[in-house]
Amino acid sequence: MHFSRDLCLQIDDALQRQWLETDGLGGYASSTLLACATSRFHGLLVATSREQPARHVFLARFEETFHGDGRDFPISSARYGGAFSPEGHRFVDRCDFVPRPSFTYRIGHVVVTREIQMMHGRPAVLTRYAASGQRKPIDLLLRPFLPCRRADALSWQNDGLRPDVETLASGISVRPYEGLPRVFITLSAEASCDGRSAWYRGVEFQDDIRRGYDGHEDQWSPGVLRVTLTGGAEVVVAAAIGEAVLDPAAAWAAETTRRDAADAARPAGAPGALGRAAEQFLYRTESGRPGVIAGYPWFEEWGRDTLIALPGLTLARGRVEECGAVLSGLRPFLRGGRLPNVFGTDPATSDYKAVDPALWFGRAVRLYDEAGGDEGRLLGELLPALLEIARTHRAADGEALSCDAQGLLSAGTPDVAATWMDAVVDGRPVTPRNGQQIEVNALWFLLVDTVARLLERRGDRADARGWRRLRDGIGEAFTQRFWIPEKNRPADHVTDGVRDDTVRPNMVIAAALDPSPLSREQRQAIVLLSRGELLTPRGLRTLSPRYLRYRGRFEGDQRARDDAYHQGTVWPWLLGFHVEAELRAFGRGAAVERRLRGLLEGFEPHLGEHGVAQVSEVFDGDPPHRPGGCFAQAWSVGELLRAHALLGPRHVARTGDVR
Repeated sequence: MHFSRDLCLQIDDALQRQWLETDGLGGYASSTLLACATSRFHGLLVATSREQPARHVFLARFEETFHGDGRDFPISSARYGGAFSPEGHRFVDRCDFVPRPSFTYRIGHVVVTREIQMMHGRPAVLTRYAASGQRKPIDLLLRPFLPCRRADALSWQNDGLRPDVETLASGISVRPYEGLPRVFITLSAEASCDGRSAWYRGVEFQDDIRRGYDGHEDQWSPGVLRVTLTGGAEVVVAAAIGEAVLDPAAAWAAETTRRDAADAARPAGAPGALGRAAEQFLYRTESGRPGVIAGYPWFEEWGRDTLIALPGLTLARGRVEECGAVLSGLRPFLRGGRLPNVFGTDPATSDYKAVDPALWFGRAVRLYDEAGGDEGRLLGELLPALLEIARTHRAADGEALSCDAQGLLSAGTPDVAATWMDAVVDGRPVTPRNGQQIEVNALWFLLVDTVARLLERRGDRADARGWRRLRDGIGEAFTQRFWIPEKNRPADHVTDGVRDDTVRPNMVIAAALDPSPLSREQRQAIVLLSRGELLTPRGLRTLSPRYLRYRGRFEGDQRARDDAYHQGTVWPWLLGFHVEAELRAFGRGAAVERRLRGLLEGFEPHLGEHGVAQVSEVFDGDPPHRPGGCFAQAWSVGELLRAHALLGPRHVARTGDVR
């Protein structure tokens, strides 16, 4: 996670590499290798608050200038009208991102460093500046930019802003808009503020423009803070909402100690790096409920993403009861046997259109159980939730969700995409899969089996037998409905009795699950097909390239990207299911293990390619498989961690079995 001056000055490439810091509450700090924002989502303090649960960019950046010998030396960068101003990147010497973002600049014989870390458990960011090599004291001038707007919006100069600045013992506080919390900026050294507020107009976000959005905004600044640094001195600057960080230096030391302890407990190599990435997605809501952020910078908590990512983020790292706590926390959101795909602050403000989050919940409970989860939680909390899901689905007879006489589920409508392939253009699903989907029914089979298993453990043997009979019926109907003997592969989905045999990765999910209605030979056929048409070094394509609908590049405006999202674009989270399916299909032979380990090790260069020390949401279907979408995605990280764990020394595979 080290970038030299030469790498940093490859400007276009450096502006594509983004770093991330998180606060454990859903907030973050993020920018590019050059600390130049290219997206409206970039910012030094992007946080949620009691006043506004949606993320807001409170502090976009500091304009940072060192002043000595009558000259100014900027170390920050921004873009206006296609040009940099200031041009602080000219002085960059190196960037490092472990254990925190650290930027080193050389200005003649003076070496300047900027380090950034968020405080865990509160919406606050700390920036430490240090200078060495100077012959006399130098001044650090900091101009904060405070748009104080939603992270997905833009700000413009307006008369509604209140420019009042309150001077603190060593810093300032402002509250530019009613309805938002007060912003505090404090320093660990004596500082002054000139109080000359100003609007900077036309700040440019080139990545937003490239993606087809408006990419310009105006940013307000309350003035310039000035602090003097003598030889070898340093200053810590804290920006926070709600209340001030009174001792920024002590806060820096405490956060550093916390991180050092966490780093010492992590394994070496890719699993350790991915474990560090995993921590950035685990968070707590305002009420204290533990959850998972789906991706940075624009996703928040999504049900499907949470439940796919959770086993890898927690169980694969030995955090069994952390997984259990997240699962328990979801129970109050269960409504009519469904869990939301997009979480609001409560069930009333959540979105329940998707069918599969509740089914992925069943899979997560199963893995939690197999990892040795607490029996009291399993039988007392999670089994009742599974029973509610199972009973509701078994009795479903609506247009958007129904269960037929054989026990198979039908989900979605021609106008509603109910599965993870949910891109919509002009009000219509890009990938219409309404009907009986292979992965939905494989997850349903697993959930029913899990209900029977837990009921048996609880002593409800008669009820368990009933659910096992349903499971067996589902399994028989599944094979008859989906498997196409003459092609030796399954249908992706069945609509009005017509099989759609398009080659997509959903069959791989079904082949990876345990238990599954698929035989070992059927799993093998699926894995071989996946290897031949879907598998890439960055995950599985969402559509085989031999179809006319295939889109090999994930690029362009939102319409073009949505059209490619599930029509060939590669998703790395699916690689975890491919690894699991291959182990179940072929066992742990030397050739299989060597191939799968090579796939996972081949991901390591990507950790510095798009999101530094993170894994992207998607990649192009065509080589060289450029990254795209969110630069940090929970299920990408979680499933890679789980795949590493499946291949680890404590996971011994027998024929068709992975434990």
